[in-house]
Amino acid sequence: MKKSDIKLQVELDKDNVPERILWDADEKDTPGLSPTKSMSLSLWDDKNKSTLRIDLWTKDMPVDEMKRFYLDCLGGLSQSILNATGDEYMSSELNALCDKFVEHLKQEG
Repeated sequence: MKKSDIKLQVELDKDNVPERILWDADEKDTPGLSPTKSMSLSLWDDKNKSTLRIDLWTKDMPVDEMKRFYLDCLGGLSQSILNATGDEYMSSELNALCDKFVEHLKQEG
């Protein structure tokens, strides 16, 4: 069986606020740790039928980029719902919500 490792490394300040987030994966194009300013990891807990989440961002992550990050996450979830379940209604409704958020961000900017 093939295995693939994903590595996350978080450097914290004295108040446990992330200063740096680094990641690596066996399947990544360039080897070695790469920096990122934000991450969102969701895991399904089958025993409790609930989602476990880890959301981290560095203290220098700009708010406008954070909003874009989460908007991109929602768009990706829309495609994942379609791929995983074939539920076109859920996918299209989530896409419609993303469209509303895009308009909101345009008005803010």
